[in-house]
Amino acid sequence: MTITRRSSTMLATEISAETASTNDTANTEVRQPRRDSGLKTWLKVMNASLSALEDTVWQGRDLAEKALRAWRDMEAGVELAKEEYEAIRREATQWPARLSRLSKTGWMLTRLTTSYRFWGTRSAFLPRHKMETALNALHRENAIRFRDTSLEHGGAFLKVGQLLSARADLLPQPWIDELQILQDKARPETFTTIRDHIEASLKQPLEELFLEFDPEPIAAASIGQVHKAVMHDGRQVAVKVQRPGLSELIDLDMALLKLFVNSIASLLPPTDMDTITAEIERTLREELDYRGEARWMSHIGARLKDVPGIVVPKVIGTLSNRTILVTEFVQGNNFANELDQRKAAGDHAGVSDLLGRLLDVYLRQVLNFGVFQADPHPGNFLVTENNELVLLDFGCTMELSAQFRSGYLKVLGAALVDDNEQIAASLEALGFRTRSGKPDTLLAFSNALLNQIRNAAMNMGSGRMVWPTTEDMLREGERLFALAEQDPVDKLPAEFIMLARVFTTIGGLFVHYKPDMDVNRYLLPHLIGPAFEAVR
Repeated sequence: MTITRRSSTMLATEISAETASTNDTANTEVRQPRRDSGLKTWLKVMNASLSALEDTVWQGRDLAEKALRAWRDMEAGVELAKEEYEAIRREATQWPARLSRLSKTGWMLTRLTTSYRFWGTRSAFLPRHKMETALNALHRENAIRFRDTSLEHGGAFLKVGQLLSARADLLPQPWIDELQILQDKARPETFTTIRDHIEASLKQPLEELFLEFDPEPIAAASIGQVHKAVMHDGRQVAVKVQRPGLSELIDLDMALLKLFVNSIASLLPPTDMDTITAEIERTLREELDYRGEARWMSHIGARLKDVPGIVVPKVIGTLSNRTILVTEFVQGNNFANELDQRKAAGDHAGVSDLLGRLLDVYLRQVLNFGVFQADPHPGNFLVTENNELVLLDFGCTMELSAQFRSGYLKVLGAALVDDNEQIAASLEALGFRTRSGKPDTLLAFSNALLNQIRNAAMNMGSGRMVWPTTEDMLREGERLFALAEQDPVDKLPAEFIMLARVFTTIGGLFVHYKPDMDVNRYLLPHLIGPAFEAVR
């Protein structure tokens, strides 16, 4: 019997035909920024959900056919058929969880989409002074739904939630508040699971690989968890082990991320969401290969080895592979805890020194090395008893092309002398585009980002920073949002996505702790010389 697959493309074509007349009418009207047909959006999400389900079902059918062929080969005595059948059996055991993941996340996204779909109708009957409160309540309710689903399913889906929690430039504040809880929430795998994975991957019993191995993880994250161990030569090491089965779920989780973005796109600042989601997918896939992390960790560690007060743990290459990373163990206090303790003790100079060194190490990576660790979450840094700053987790690392680095330096150099014409030309050369083609929105955003740099360079006498208040930031955010609505940024260079993530996170730490520091001491050695060279 032949079964013909009815593709999601056919379904999309049917939906498109059903809504064609609606689209034609909409195209003749004046375009309303950030407004889309609720029906169209809902149909797109439902179509994508059905497509994901359809793909999953057909993959399951293919798996069943492979199992049947392998079983027949075993009966016929074909060599290696038993091994193939065992591999298929192991894959089949993952399917109940995969289907559960799809159904639960799909239902969550459907509820989320529907709630936003009807927000336009609800808000029409609310007094203006109550609309913002009601919308924030809706944001918080949906953020909790998304957060709880991320915690339940973990893995790549949890990682997506963690990535989004650092994007205050993309999501409403209630979403950021709820998703930040995900940063320190990940259920550890059992020791049996970890042991089996290590032994299967390195093809040796755990006792032959390590003299001691702590069964309790010292850290558990969305992608993997870390155990402390002692090698047979006495060296203390950190063993990072990837959660089994993540690579099989990445396609499904990325499809779900795109569903999520589609469902709330009309409520986000108008921007290049395709590039942003593509960059999240790229970094997520790279994080699943620990060999890349080992390579970048060794590379950046070598570049920083002569910088006083900075430590990057050394990689033990003989015990590291795609899903296992072994490095030297460095004892230290969590970065955020250290900052809080110093602040509570009234050690403002200590807080300022620590944040200054964090800024310095990122300026070195971005402006001097052209490669940087792109996940500056406080959990990825430690502070030792000797006041050394330890950099961890290079799974998300970005290398800047020579062309982008040169263009970025030109932007910074032009910012120092307040040359808006050069800033606009450099941003366009980097690949930034507004819908109108005019530079006004780009200049507004770049000036907002670079004003602190310009002020620091101009105040050569002290270089002391005056940190904005929360009210100042809200007013500036509203101004920029209004500009983005009038003339959205339709195209962003991929490199900028990670740079924005880094400096948004670091900027958040600075605004929170308000260090009293001579910015010129950290900034100018890395900025003025290279920037003016790039402008020439």
